[in-house]
Amino acid sequence: MSNNSQKKSGENKIIRAEVIKDAIIIAVLVLSIFSRPILAVVTGSQAPIAVVDGYSMFPVLRMGDIVFSYKCPPQDIHVGDIIIYRGIDGELIIHRVIKVVVRDGEYYYVTKGDNNPIEDYFEFTGPGVPYQRVVGKVFDVNGAVFKIPYLGYMSIWFHNII
Repeated sequence: MSNNSQKKSGENKIIRAEVIKDAIIIAVLVLSIFSRPILAVVTGSQAPIAVVDGYSMFPVLRMGDIVFSYKCPPQDIHVGDIIIYRGIDGELIIHRVIKVVVRDGEYYYVTKGDNNPIEDYFEFTGPGVPYQRVVGKVFDVNGAVFKIPYLGYMSIWFHNII
């Protein structure tokens, strides 16, 4: 093989590597932009991906953890499940269900952060958080919460600087 053809072959490999790198970057950007809406449709949850921003669920959930949720029927939420719900001020809250109340056919959930001393009374309307404010149930595998540790710090950091 001549020196000239080796040079062209090396240049082609570099160009291919650059094209592959650029394609991967574009794919990651497209996925990051469209994954949330796609997951929202698939899971039925308004917040299919949520970032833990606080210590109320420590040690199960830590600041910066990313969790996944899905919308399920109200009767499928039980004591011990972790749910994501909208607080009275509209903020998302990720806490554990410690009691389920059914009143006049409506479901309410008494919730509490694992690291908090008391229930979320200030968030209740009626005997607990009404199902209408539940955004989703946190996905778990055999009782263990499926989470991605630390990755959510980027979101927290970005949110705090804006």
